[in-house]
Amino acid sequence: MSEERLMSKKKPAYPVNEALDDYLEHYSRKIEIPIFYDDLLRFSGSVVVYDKNDEDTLWVRAYYSEFDRKEIDDSLKKVYSILHSDGSNNINQYLNVDAVDFCTFGNSKPFRIKIRNILNDNFTYFYVKKTDASRIYGLELEHMLSPYNLNFLVYKDTLIEEHIAGIPGDEFIKNMLPKCTEPEKAQLAKEFVKFNERCMIRLLGDMRSYNYVIVPTHDFDHVVYKIRAIDFDQQCFEGKLKVYRPQFFKENYKMVELVRNKLTSDSVDQYKLEERSMVAKRILSSGNRIKKLRAICKTDEISTPENIAMLREQIEVLTMDMDFKSCTTMGQVLDLALNFVRRNYENISMKQIIENNIKIQYEAK
Repeated sequence: MSEERLMSKKKPAYPVNEALDDYLEHYSRKIEIPIFYDDLLRFSGSVVVYDKNDEDTLWVRAYYSEFDRKEIDDSLKKVYSILHSDGSNNINQYLNVDAVDFCTFGNSKPFRIKIRNILNDNFTYFYVKKTDASRIYGLELEHMLSPYNLNFLVYKDTLIEEHIAGIPGDEFIKNMLPKCTEPEKAQLAKEFVKFNERCMIRLLGDMRSYNYVIVPTHDFDHVVYKIRAIDFDQQCFEGKLKVYRPQFFKENYKMVELVRNKLTSDSVDQYKLEERSMVAKRILSSGNRIKKLRAICKTDEISTPENIAMLREQIEVLTMDMDFKSCTTMGQVLDLALNFVRRNYENISMKQIIENNIKIQYEAK
C-alpha cells in the first residue's frame, strides 16, 4: 500500500465541445431544463446537515427567499419529471421538494435534491452539477462498460444526475465490514478485485472509499455485494496509473487486506480475467455508440500535456504496446487501452476456436 501523494492539483472543469454536444443530443442526453446550477447558488442562508450520529456530513441545507422558493421548487419538480418520467407537469401536484442540500467538499460542489411523493412519502434524490466534459465521458463509459445503466441529462452548463443508491464505501468499511461473515468477506474481496480492474481499464480515477458505494442484494439465503462508482469527474485526467487503481488509496486499505486474506493469487488472476472479458464483450456489444464517443474523446482536451506523457509511458511499460508512445491526447490513451483489452479478448477467443476445431478434426480422423 503506497502512501505517496497520488492526486495532483484540483482538476479543472473542461467545456463540452461541439462534437460531444451533438453526441449528447443524438442519444437523448441533451434536454432543455428550466433551471441551471447557478440559479441554485442564490440561496439566502444554510444550516449544517448532520447524520444520525451527529457528525458533520459536509453538506449544508440551503434556504431561499420566499420569492425565489416557489420558482425553484416548480423548476426542480419539472427536472424530476424530465429525468424520471415524460416531462409533463401532471405529476407536479403530487411532488414536494423536501430539501436542497449543497456539498462543501470535493471538486464539483453539487446540489442534492430530495423529492418526495406526498401521497405515500416515497422519496428519491437527484443531483445538479456544473457541466464538465470529463464527467460526461465518465458517465457514458460507466453506462456502456459497467454492469449498470446510468440516467443523466445535460443542458448548457448544467448536469443532472440520478442518485445511485447504496452504502457509502467509507461508512461500510468502518461500520459494516467487521460484522460480515467470512463468506461475505470473500465475496467482497472478489468484487473489489473486479472493481479495481474495471476502473483501470476505462481510466476512472480517484476511487477512494467515499467515491463508491456498496450495494447489498438478497439472493435466496445470502447477501450478494456489488461495488458501484458514484463520482466520475476524474475520468482520464491524472498522469499516474496508480490513480486509476483503487487498491493504491489508503482509504481502501482494509479492502486490500481483505483480498490478501481471502483470495489466492490464482483467484485474483481469474477474477481480473473475468472482468477484462466482460468489459471486452461490452465494448463489442456497444457498437457505434462507443465508437462515436471514443472518436470524440480522442480529439478533446481533457488533461494536461504532462499528465498525458506520464500516463502513456506507464501504460506502455505495463502493456508493452509501443503504440502508446504516439498518443498526444488522453482520449487517444483511453482508445488504445480499450483496444488492447478488446484485441486480447478476441485473440484468445479465436485461438480457442481454432484449437477446438483442430481437436474436433483430429478426433474425427
